Amino acid sequence: MKKALITGINGQDGSYLAEFLLEKGYQVWGILKRNSVSENQTYRLNAVYGHPELKLEYADLLDTGSMIRVLQMAEPDEIYNLAAQSHVRISFDQPIYTAEITGLGTLRLLEAVRLTCPHARIYQASSSEMFGNSIDPDGYQRETTPLNPVSPYGCAKVFSYHICRNYRNAYGMFISNGILFNHESPRRGSNFVTNKVAKEAVRIKLGLASKLSLGNLKASRDWGHARDYVRAMWMILQHHTPDDFVCATGISHTVEQLVDYVFGRLGLDVHECVVTDERYMRPEELHDLKGDYSKAKEILGWEPTICFEDMMDEMVDYWFDYYQNPKLG
Repeated sequence: MKKALITGINGQDGSYLAEFLLEKGYQVWGILKRNSVSENQTYRLNAVYGHPELKLEYADLLDTGSMIRVLQMAEPDEIYNLAAQSHVRISFDQPIYTAEITGLGTLRLLEAVRLTCPHARIYQASSSEMFGNSIDPDGYQRETTPLNPVSPYGCAKVFSYHICRNYRNAYGMFISNGILFNHESPRRGSNFVTNKVAKEAVRIKLGLASKLSLGNLKASRDWGHARDYVRAMWMILQHHTPDDFVCATGISHTVEQLVDYVFGRLGLDVHECVVTDERYMRPEELHDLKGDYSKAKEILGWEPTICFEDMMDEMVDYWFDYYQNPKLG
């Protein structure tokens, strides 16, 4: 039985990845960061909570000793580093914390792995935010596009990306970067724009709210589904050599198009319900993201299977169920 360790297992990606790996017969170890509201820690893991091969331990990327302890217990074959302060706008409000967790946290993990289980394969969750406003002449971003981040989050991810490549080359460790473009699902935090739009549109439709406040409506993003992207993570670590791969859909939509689709589906008037608010604007804006996943397709055989519209429909349906089912709401 293969053993995998997932940092950030109670996040969107971690929960889908845990389900995916358990279905493949792995023993899955997950790291939780302790907080005082423990009953909210694992709600995304409801589908697999109590599974005999799911092991949850408290540890923190700020605490190298706790990482070493769990690594020694788990003795993992594969490690998926998904833990981060992952909200870009909040990274401007908490830049030092973001750098500590999203940047130096990766280094602490790599050093702990080097000292305890250096032969484990490591997946690092890198981000399209590393590109910033750097775009190739054909309008896409790919593995060779220069990195020019425009947020503390993007800067921290660039550090993680490069320190992983450094440890791979310096110590011969199997470390791969997945440069993932935006990926969403009903498990996405509702302060991220896709799920915020889906949730608030449903609330407006049900008479529970009247307005949706957003930031830059012209920003465009390449949005895929988290289920497709956790499959890519696993495929990246099954490749015979460590490497770096962009995972994307190759199709981008603006926030305005996102809003139009969701509100149109619900028969709501965008002009009556949607307002812009300076609070949600970034001090430095990232305008366009659109990824070229041809390397992952050619080498790994990976490509996305869930389209933007189906993804948004799933998120809208989730929030209808949430508010109309007393047990969920």
